[in-house]
Amino acid sequence: MKDLTKYRNIGIFAHVDAGKTTTSERILKLTGKIHKLGEVHDGESTMDFMEQEAERGITIQSAATSCFWRGYQFNIIDTPGHVDFTIEVYRSLKVLDGGVGVFCASGGVEPQSETNWRYANDSHVSRVIYVNKMDRIGANYYRVIDQVKNILGAKPLVMVLPIGVESDFVGVVDLLTRKSYVWDDSGDPEKYVVGDVPANMVDDVEKYRSELIETAIEMDDSVMEKYLEGIEPDVETIKGLIREGTIEMTFFPTYCGSSFKNKGVQLVLDAVVDYLPDPTEVKPQPEVDLEGHPTGEFAIVDPSKPLRALAFKIMDDKFGALTFVRIYTGTITKGMSVLNTYTGKTERIGRMVEMHANDRSEIDSAQAGDIIAIVGLKHVQTGHTLCDVDHPATLEPMVFPEPVISIAIAPKDRGDAEKLGNAISKMVKEDPSFHVETDEETNELIIKGMGELHLDIKIDILKRTHKVDVVVGAPQVAYRETITKAIHDSYTHKKQSGGSGQFAKIEYTIEPTEPGSGFSFESTVVGGNVPKEYIPAVEKGFANSIFKGPLAGYPCLDFKVTLTDGGFHAVDSSSIAFEIAAKAAFRQTMPKAGPQILEPIMKVDVFTPEANVGDVIGDLNRRRGVILNQESVHHGVHVKAECPLSSMFGYIGDLRTMTSGRGQFSMEFLRYSPCPRNIADDVIAKAKEREAARNK
Repeated sequence: MKDLTKYRNIGIFAHVDAGKTTTSERILKLTGKIHKLGEVHDGESTMDFMEQEAERGITIQSAATSCFWRGYQFNIIDTPGHVDFTIEVYRSLKVLDGGVGVFCASGGVEPQSETNWRYANDSHVSRVIYVNKMDRIGANYYRVIDQVKNILGAKPLVMVLPIGVESDFVGVVDLLTRKSYVWDDSGDPEKYVVGDVPANMVDDVEKYRSELIETAIEMDDSVMEKYLEGIEPDVETIKGLIREGTIEMTFFPTYCGSSFKNKGVQLVLDAVVDYLPDPTEVKPQPEVDLEGHPTGEFAIVDPSKPLRALAFKIMDDKFGALTFVRIYTGTITKGMSVLNTYTGKTERIGRMVEMHANDRSEIDSAQAGDIIAIVGLKHVQTGHTLCDVDHPATLEPMVFPEPVISIAIAPKDRGDAEKLGNAISKMVKEDPSFHVETDEETNELIIKGMGELHLDIKIDILKRTHKVDVVVGAPQVAYRETITKAIHDSYTHKKQSGGSGQFAKIEYTIEPTEPGSGFSFESTVVGGNVPKEYIPAVEKGFANSIFKGPLAGYPCLDFKVTLTDGGFHAVDSSSIAFEIAAKAAFRQTMPKAGPQILEPIMKVDVFTPEANVGDVIGDLNRRRGVILNQESVHHGVHVKAECPLSSMFGYIGDLRTMTSGRGQFSMEFLRYSPCPRNIADDVIAKAKEREAARNK
């Protein structure tokens, strides 16, 4: 049985271009996992193995790998930095025990760093901080430390000081041991010299070392008392206190270096071993029932207990579907059956692999604390729990944000429709933030995602991976129609063309009802003027007509039809005749009842830094939004508003521009409301154009 104290499940996360993937490459080189370094800017990095990643120089999907350092096994996940792919960060953090937050020494705490930091706080993931790119022009380690305090509201624990800066950066001083680590210019990470503190840095080192010790000893009152009496704790005691504070997220050990120049990465690896928790030291995962309510039980990390594992990512590749799984308790072995508590189905475990980016090595068993991939599971999706068949339990599931942007797509070649359907279903399984639906009114295939880049990548994957070319269009807003006044009317349907004829007469009232009430029908006919057996046909005729309103052909909402009287013919009347009469009556009366266009109103929640609140509110007002309230939170302000959907297309791009990428928003449908006259006229005109084009 493996020693779980020798495990570190860690993620590497940061803003775009802070050097996460380069740092991952250096870690793999130092731990002997790879022998040739691939650079992101050359499109050759090991972790960015998708074509789209290599081309754009960004990470799109989280990659997993395992390696060893000082006898400890690291399961590392390199996550994307772009805001459109934060879902990958979120689901990775859900299954990790610790993380390395990478910040650019010149860029500092950038927008996506804030989002990822928030996610890590929510997931209770302990972190060490690594300030990368110390060799860059404008690099300033101390400024980044201030930003971590002021922007993230976190407490950095400075562990090293840089020797030199920008092009003169050569290494670091370890404050605990008072030793300097200086690398030569060969670029070989192994070529460094351990020496004494440079003479010009002695004062700074003593100042920051005292701060480090004073922060660490706050974790233990007895050590603090001795320190106040002049007895400094030994290095091992200080390390133990730093570990305790890091796991409790009281502070975050902070390092610096240059991954590209291979300087400083070893100390970060040592920090992962020394300060980040092993699987047994993190808060155990809560278990829930099938309705999602906590049961009070926890999945305590123990290989001998019944199996509890969480599927956190599905990836489709040339070998079939790979399901990435974090095992919390128990052991999985090849050939065993496991229960998926979400579907209620059991599945047999076939091949299991340890991942190294897109390479893999086969394994026969895995235990609590492991992150592995299982090949060929058919019914497992992201967030599903796999458990012991005889001891079922569900782990707390993942909650994914709703997509904020949608576009319509169609295959260029009609023969590719089935191919497109298969490709889309695979992509939806892989990415829970990617949704697909068919618009019932326009029959268009609508894809929804987290941003324009997200959907752009999806279309690219369709084209390259699945070989399906698509035409991309803008989706139409789903408008509705209603009426504003009551009308009493009658209609007679008469048809005589030899043989039995058709006759039906109805008198009725059409009137508006409360918003959200939909369509309703009532009959108040007395005396048998409309026989009872024909009344359902009248209701059916009206109900089938509501899908095409009188103004622009949109479905009609919120009105009531009351059948008051009518007439029939003993021979010529029938259910069909009364249904036809009702349909014609709808077309006759609705235009007289003050019809109007309704537009969908969305409930919008915008998160913005405090400095941008005025711009965000002004922009929402320009979009015909109604501001409901503002709510201050730690990192900024939530602005709650109601906005018409038609004015929200492209909003995510504008919001990110206004807030330097820091803003985020979510929206959901609230209700339908009357359209302003000028917009209604425009909607009607466009509907007539489409109708004319169809009739050509």
